[in-house]
Amino acid sequence: MTASESWLIVIVGYAFLLAWPLSTVILMWFGLRYIGTHRAKVVNRARSGGEGRPDHFWIIVPALNEEAVVANTVGAALELRGPAGTLSRVLVVDDGSDDRTPEVLAGIDHPRLHVMRRELPEARQGKGEALNAAYRHISMLTAEAGVAPERVVVGIIDGDGQGSENILVEVSRLMRDTRVGAVQVQVRIRNRNRILGAVQDLEFGAIVDACQNLRDALDTVGLGGNGQFSRLSALQALGSAPWSSCLVEDLELGLRMHLGGVAVRYTSRASVTQQAVVDVRRLTRQRTRWAQGNMQCARYLGRLFSSPRIARVALAEMLHYLLSPWANAMVTVVLIGTGIAGLGGLLIGHPIAFLPTWAALAESGGVWLAVTTFPGLLWVLVHKRKLGDERTHRMLAAAVAYPAFLILGLAATYRALGRQASGRQAWAKTERLAEEPVALPA
Repeated sequence: MTASESWLIVIVGYAFLLAWPLSTVILMWFGLRYIGTHRAKVVNRARSGGEGRPDHFWIIVPALNEEAVVANTVGAALELRGPAGTLSRVLVVDDGSDDRTPEVLAGIDHPRLHVMRRELPEARQGKGEALNAAYRHISMLTAEAGVAPERVVVGIIDGDGQGSENILVEVSRLMRDTRVGAVQVQVRIRNRNRILGAVQDLEFGAIVDACQNLRDALDTVGLGGNGQFSRLSALQALGSAPWSSCLVEDLELGLRMHLGGVAVRYTSRASVTQQAVVDVRRLTRQRTRWAQGNMQCARYLGRLFSSPRIARVALAEMLHYLLSPWANAMVTVVLIGTGIAGLGGLLIGHPIAFLPTWAALAESGGVWLAVTTFPGLLWVLVHKRKLGDERTHRMLAAAVAYPAFLILGLAATYRALGRQASGRQAWAKTERLAEEPVALPA
């Protein structure tokens, strides 16, 4: 390698170094400043976009061995109220549970609670199939009642999820715009007393929130597995199975809606809370599933490129989050290889041009450490400014742990690449933590 080639690597490396803090600052601006004016614009557009306000809400709770949390989840879902004249119901899909989930559900007597029990071999075919079964049941009941599917909204709250009191009111407000077919609400973490929980709340409450605000401006909002709300008519436009067997069926559903010209909005004025995964092994398994599912969605790249409904700027943003796992994996290999080459060169007495001394190697390591720590500290400021419901010292500890969290994400990406290459598609459900029971509504 010549000296000029070595310095070219240095320039490229520092370009990557600067790109991350720069993109962080841009996202911070969307997270802190842009949401105010954009929020007013979206609400005004919804008010003038027609009378699309829904009259019926169905909250689907997919449940597979959720005895530890399902009572609290159902109770919180039954407490949700929409605007005056809105009917809300809860449909729990017991997907072949073999723990006490059926007994817990049988003990809840409420006229707005419906329980659908799925048995093997139809059960346990993935979350997507459970949601599809519930969706077809709701479609049937809607048709029998003679209700227009445009007036019916289907929401998904996971087995450990609990929505904020205003969630249906906020979704209803945004869906007054007849062009809006789906709304995603903010996701927060409840059990953030542990460091892993605090890091995940920093991720969802600040970073993902800012990303979704940016996507809301670009019309590329992604749907999440928890806290997504879709018009029944928008789901019916996708056929009898809107959700697929993809490991991130929520992300794929959002892509299919965008390709179909359906507007998807995001709001942080309402939220759904969920449990953090506080075990490193289980967290890695969860992130592996997410990364592999993201890779599976790469099959939509051709359709996104050719779609007349996807603007060029929106396409660039979609490509970014679809290709990020692949790009991160490749860039990390290059960086690790460069570091190993620099260390090896110093050990054998033939250093490479841009790492000529041990001091230069230590300085490079310090720069990388600073760059990976800097974004986490910035996101703590965003979290404190926007949410203000967590102690500063705890979030600072989360910021310090953030680089290790990123390394865990990279490990999950490599695992996902291996699983995808070997054709392994099965996924394991994330276990729940037991919680104090809350009072059920009358």
